[in-house]
Amino acid sequence: MRTLTKMCAPVFLVGLCVQSQALAQAEHGSANPVQVDPWQAGFAIAVFVLLLIILSSFAFKPILGALQKREDFIRDSLEQAKKDRESAEQRLKDYEQKLNEARAEATAIVDEGRRDAEVVRKKIADEAEKDATAMVERAKREIGIATETAVKEVFAMSARLATDAASRIIRKELNPADHERLVAESIEELDKLSLN
Repeated sequence: MRTLTKMCAPVFLVGLCVQSQALAQAEHGSANPVQVDPWQAGFAIAVFVLLLIILSSFAFKPILGALQKREDFIRDSLEQAKKDRESAEQRLKDYEQKLNEARAEATAIVDEGRRDAEVVRKKIADEAEKDATAMVERAKREIGIATETAVKEVFAMSARLATDAASRIIRKELNPADHERLVAESIEELDKLSLN
């Protein structure tokens, strides 16, 4: 306010001087531009000072108060915006950190799942291999038993056929044709027994 008064006062005084000269010229008809009427100048200054007092009492205080309130509001708004921005940045950092932690945890869970799946796959493969080995061993035993049984049956059958052939030979004397016929019959009987 004081700055405004200091700036306006010289302009106002010059204006008053020019106006008073114009009035003086109009009243007296003289053309003296430097002549100033002290009563008019004093009255103008008094009016100006009175106007400044009235304006400072009634207009400048509310205007300055409103400007101060506006300045305070703007300052508070800027401070609040700064706090809100800092808070938002902190929340963003927190969310990014939580997101990174969640990603790391998800990756760890997936890796653990893969490891578990690999362990289960290996276990199943080992059990399948063990079962297959056991089946092969059992099949080999059964084949061995079946082979031994078949060999025993072949030996028994051969012995019986040999005994039968010998008893036939003993019953009668063989000539070469009977001998060939007897061998052929024995082979046929052997084929019939092996088919059954």
